[in-house]
Amino acid sequence: MEGAAGIRTRPAVCVTGAGGFVASWLVERLLAGGRYMVHGTVRDPGDAKNAHLAAMDGAADRLRLFRAELLDYGSVAAAIAGCDGVFHVASPVPMTYPIGDPEVELLAPAVTGTKNVLKACSEAKVKRVVVVSSVAAVMVNPGWPQNEAMDEACWSDVEFCRTTQNWYCLSKTLAELEALDYAKRSGLDVVSVCPSLVIGPLLQSTVNASSSVIVDCLKGDREVKLKLRNFVDVRDVADALLLVYETPEASGRYICDANARQMSEVVALLKDWYPAYSHAATKFVQVSDEPLFSSKKLQALGWKFRTLEESLRDSVESFKAAGVLVD
Repeated sequence: MEGAAGIRTRPAVCVTGAGGFVASWLVERLLAGGRYMVHGTVRDPGDAKNAHLAAMDGAADRLRLFRAELLDYGSVAAAIAGCDGVFHVASPVPMTYPIGDPEVELLAPAVTGTKNVLKACSEAKVKRVVVVSSVAAVMVNPGWPQNEAMDEACWSDVEFCRTTQNWYCLSKTLAELEALDYAKRSGLDVVSVCPSLVIGPLLQSTVNASSSVIVDCLKGDREVKLKLRNFVDVRDVADALLLVYETPEASGRYICDANARQMSEVVALLKDWYPAYSHAATKFVQVSDEPLFSSKKLQALGWKFRTLEESLRDSVESFKAAGVLVD
């Protein structure tokens, strides 16, 4: 990219929902390399919960926060203008159930928000868009062979999600389908990444929905579902997003999953490492296991991941540092 005086400047990329769990680590990675100017969309740039972004190395010179709402096209387009690449990370994740109005709270923001981002990317002539989806868009498929790991060819069944009122999986599926269909219709270069349950250290000040799965095992004030779960470290997800953005041959969708483990094993590890926390009040509920996933396509690009043990320890230490867990 050439500046006004013909001096080469850093390319700009936009990260939607920049203050979130995954997006914060992505912004950190983009700034740390020193190669990018970063536009981040947040609901309120002045909100204290976004202070961690401004404190990052390189943020003073290379991070610009934009006030934007996914359903407000003008605000999204303003943030994306001038960018070579876009990481669409923002998407509503419910912290509590039942959901009041899924169309308003989940489906519209996920699908219409994605359409707005993609339209703005086309207008700005963005070179590549990386959409953060989820294994939620993969896993709800009763027709998939039961003992076969799910790969990128597997999609959650839209009608089955509606029938079973699995609104979160439906929102992620519809949004990712829209993104990849838009790419076919428009020629926009779109790649999607589908992480499993994301854990790891917090950069933001609040606990997100996926981190609460680990917090609940230690605090004992909410029920813990015992089942096979699929985990991936937030830092490895950020690395995956940067990898598919910077690898020219990357295309289509990529499952981003690292470690499948029974929650009973996770609870046992946490009890062993952190015996001071009260687990006695925890209510355990046995539920159906999650399917297994294959990340071979992403690994073929060179993606590597941490052990579950490292991710768990770093998660808990960050919860303690943030005051979420008190000794």
